[in-house]
This record gives sequence, structure tokens and C-alpha cells, in this order.
Amino acid sequence: MQPIPEIRQLFDSHDGMLRTRELYAEKIFYKDVQQLVSDGLIEKIRYGYYQWLDEDNPSEARLINQLFPDGILNMDTALFYHGYSDRTPQAWHIAVSKDSGKSRFKIDYPFVHPYFVEPPLLDVGLTSADVDGNQMRIYDKERTICDCLRYRNKMDKEIFNKAIRGYVNDTSKNIPRLMKYADMLRVTGPAKNLIGVWL
Repeated sequence: MQPIPEIRQLFDSHDGMLRTRELYAEKIFYKDVQQLVSDGLIEKIRYGYYQWLDEDNPSEARLINQLFPDGILNMDTALFYHGYSDRTPQAWHIAVSKDSGKSRFKIDYPFVHPYFVEPPLLDVGLTSADVDGNQMRIYDKERTICDCLRYRNKMDKEIFNKAIRGYVNDTSKNIPRLMKYADMLRVTGPAKNLIGVWL
């Protein structure tokens, strides 16, 4: 097996994550991989994927970025980030294209709740945010609220009501943008009924 500093450098050159076949290509075989896991240097995060255990950046956010670079934080995760919910989400809520493979979300860790979105609507309200020192794709406040209106029947009522009130009381809210998104996402009626009543 290669010296540990060289293996770490290899992982660093791939943003801390390698596939089994990439390890094998570097002559790091099954027995070596098991030894690295046993020594607490790497961990298996899903079938065929290993990540270097980085004490400087142990955040799940880094892992989400690597596993789902096309994902966009939405719903409960975005609500928590924007300060419209005080409940730490039990899973990472991520929007992806409805054309993307569903099997990649069947992982034990981290917990992920995917939302499969029509490609033309995927980038509506897309922005970025710093989450635990990691730049992540996330929906802005207006898109997040429109998504809450879209999925309101599947949401916890308390989280939904708090999100709407939080947005209404937010001095940085942008109602014209909200209504523009609402039209694109076909939730103009609920937006006028549920938000207009508070304004």
C-alpha cells in the first residue's frame, strides 16, 4: 500500500471522495481499503464510495456537495437556513431534476429527502449559501415559500404556518419576486390567499 500522506493527497485531489474503482486504479485494493477503514482514516459512505475523514471539515454539508453536486437545498433545509423554521431537519431536503436517477438517494448516511422537479423549473430562485463553511446551492426565500405552497398538503402544519408567518414578517421579503415565482410554479392562488391575507 502507498504511504498514508500519498493516499490522503489522492483523496484531496478528488475533493475528499473516491470510488472503489478509482482506488483500485491507484493500486489500493480491497485489503488496503479495509485497513484504512479500520484505522479510522476513511469511511464508506455508500456502495462503492469512500471519503477521507477530515477533522478540519467534518460537516455533512461537504458530503452532500460531493454526492449530489446537482442538488439544490430546498423545503425544510432551506427554511431552517433562512430562519423560517427553528426545527433542525431530520434529513437534507434536496431538489434535483426529475430525470435524475432515483437509486443514488438510497443511502444510509447522510439522510436525504429528494424532491424531483421538472427541469425547466429547477433553477427558478437558485442562489448559493455558506453552510458550515461549504458553498452550497440553495433556493432563495421566495422560491422556498412557493415550494411550501406547492407541497403544503405534505408538510407539517406547524412548520408550514411558521414559515409563512416568518416570511411575512421578514423585512427583506420581495413580494413581486414571490408572485413571479408563484405564477411559474402555479401557486398564484394559494400565494394570494395565504400570504396576501397577512400583508
